Amino acid sequence: MLPVLAVLVALQLTCAAKAIARDWLVPVQDSVKLQEAIRSAQPGDSILLANGEWRDLDIKLEASGSAKKPITLRSATPGGVIIAGQSTLRTAGRHLIVRDLVFRNGQPLDGAVIVTRIANRWTENLRLTNIVIDGFSNTDRRMEDHWVAIHGRNIRVDHSHFEGKQNVGAMFVVVRAKGWPLDNRVHIDHNYFGPRPLLGSNGGETIRIGTSDESLSNSLSVVEDNIFERCDGEVEIVSIKSGGNIVRRNLFLRSQGALVLRHGNGNLVEANVFLGHGLPNTGGIRVINRNQTVRGNYLEGLTGSGFSSALTVMNGVPNSPINRYHQVRGASISNNSIIDSSAVILGAGASAERSLAPQDVQMFRNLVWSNSPAPAVRVDASTSGISSRDNVVNVDVPEAAGFRRQEFALERAANGLLYPTDPALAAIGAPRTLARISRPAVGVDWYPGPKAQAHARATGTTIRVDSAAGLAAAIDQATDGDLIDLESSEIELTSPLLIRHSVTVSGAGARLTFRGETLFEILEGGSLRLRGLTISGARAPARSGNAVIRTQSRSMLKNYIVDITNCRFSDLAVGPAFDLIATTPGTFAAQIRIADSDIADVSGAAFAGAAERGNAGLYPAEEVVFDNVRFTRVATVIDLLRGGTDESTFGPRVMLTGSTIVDSGSVQLSGVQVTRISGNHFLRSAGVSVTHSAGEPNTEISDNVFEATPAPTMVELLYRGPERASIRENRMQ
Repeated sequence: MLPVLAVLVALQLTCAAKAIARDWLVPVQDSVKLQEAIRSAQPGDSILLANGEWRDLDIKLEASGSAKKPITLRSATPGGVIIAGQSTLRTAGRHLIVRDLVFRNGQPLDGAVIVTRIANRWTENLRLTNIVIDGFSNTDRRMEDHWVAIHGRNIRVDHSHFEGKQNVGAMFVVVRAKGWPLDNRVHIDHNYFGPRPLLGSNGGETIRIGTSDESLSNSLSVVEDNIFERCDGEVEIVSIKSGGNIVRRNLFLRSQGALVLRHGNGNLVEANVFLGHGLPNTGGIRVINRNQTVRGNYLEGLTGSGFSSALTVMNGVPNSPINRYHQVRGASISNNSIIDSSAVILGAGASAERSLAPQDVQMFRNLVWSNSPAPAVRVDASTSGISSRDNVVNVDVPEAAGFRRQEFALERAANGLLYPTDPALAAIGAPRTLARISRPAVGVDWYPGPKAQAHARATGTTIRVDSAAGLAAAIDQATDGDLIDLESSEIELTSPLLIRHSVTVSGAGARLTFRGETLFEILEGGSLRLRGLTISGARAPARSGNAVIRTQSRSMLKNYIVDITNCRFSDLAVGPAFDLIATTPGTFAAQIRIADSDIADVSGAAFAGAAERGNAGLYPAEEVVFDNVRFTRVATVIDLLRGGTDESTFGPRVMLTGSTIVDSGSVQLSGVQVTRISGNHFLRSAGVSVTHSAGEPNTEISDNVFEATPAPTMVELLYRGPERASIRENRMQ
């Protein structure tokens, strides 16, 4: 009996040994051993990447664990592994965990940083946690990729940090294609989605769940308890393009854009907090399609307009194609608080195409408080299909809006949100139990917070120079925020000044001339501020294509600023097409501003912004401002083009105010979203030409004098309906 017992014990010990999970430690940069470890891993095993920098890595994690014993890929210590260069992590299989990795100083090898498919095999029961992707962007901002591309089902992404995507493509996509799982059940929670700068084209979403093609089926995904901070890529921060999803308890902080129920039915948007802090284009919730529920949300300090207003209920298209606008039907919108924010819009986008007003919509117990002269609730279409009750607003609104006017005071509660002091309104608006998620509750605790992008500000060192060599050296050695003060009255440059940082160049009475094709060339990371300079192009070469300021010929990821005050520009006509500011494809300015300046004798354009071609919605600058500028004999004042017909961007915006335009060419604007041309005097000039092609452009041309100058012209490429441009109180002489 004893020998038999001994054999049984030995067998049990052998089985137990086989069941013990194993850690496979892989040396830095040893991709061969990494793939060997992946092939050998058994349920419960962990594959540990040794701490250090791993470059140009193509990880294929194809394995299957079990529900109780998943296979884990992680760094030896949290954050100890930096994956750089051209790198991608691919997964396929079941019951996997990936954690504690940092992707930085690189770009995706092939379409995505993390993608949950290998060839035609997808992933199920995967957890991605404690992942950091920081600035891992394609060097060409026009090339599309994603940071996380989900294929499969039952995938959780949590407690991760995503920051600084600067090229086309959503940060996070749930991919839904025919022949692949559509009931994705992806859970996205407790993540930090950090600054995403303005992209300047379509494709700048932070999260997108689905596409229009498969949007009429349910994804059943959940986006909850995340923070979206300064996610400014485009008008859609979170774009829902499928059905049966839940978006709840998220904090949208200082983010341009909105949460958009773009395609798909039966989604729930609940208990989210939107805090715009009065920043431009901060929006709320946009409702499209059938059976959507929007309840218990809090929105404060939002300034967005049109499709990015605080609450937008769209008009639909009859017999709509799958990729346009299905009619809003069966929506329930209740107990939302909209405080000190832009309008609630009912029937937004109404036009000859979008002619179907919302139907079978229930709106009840919503609260709106406004201290703005702008309308708090706007009615753009019939509201006969909207049943309203117990909605309260503190200002006058159209009767068709379905709100009762009542004065009420607000006080800030312990949760930091504003509520009416009147007990009778306790059941109106967002619930007092609403709690906004805190920063420590999301992301990873071992990775620093987001970085602010520096632009040209005089906050650094002042460097005084008195020669061309000194100026070139100062520019070359400058750091962000430096001020370079010219003490010499005359400086001639023979080579371009390469702007790699955010710098200011000033000099009361200083005169710059240059012998090259360009005086200032803005490179990656550069921004430029000019103060009190006189710049002449008289000594530039007599050939086509010169410019005082231009961006580099290659694509730039970082957005730049050019800010010019109290400067004089002349003699920019020694050759044809000599521009003051010339943009190049694949570069993007957050702002171009010229104020209190004189511009004379230019054979090109004061601002040449039509280099982007095609229908992708690309444009060169978010905001172009000319204020109190005198243009004399300037061939083209502004030439700005945004191609395409999509409705995904806030810009470009153009402001031309208080200026004098004499013996000059035209202001040519195409696809501009916001135009303000007011208080100007045009004399013997070509005038203003505006073409509307995309979105809901807001154009105002007012209080100008057009002397010996044609009247402004307006062209609508697609829109059919009432006049949208405001052209008023101009004098023709």
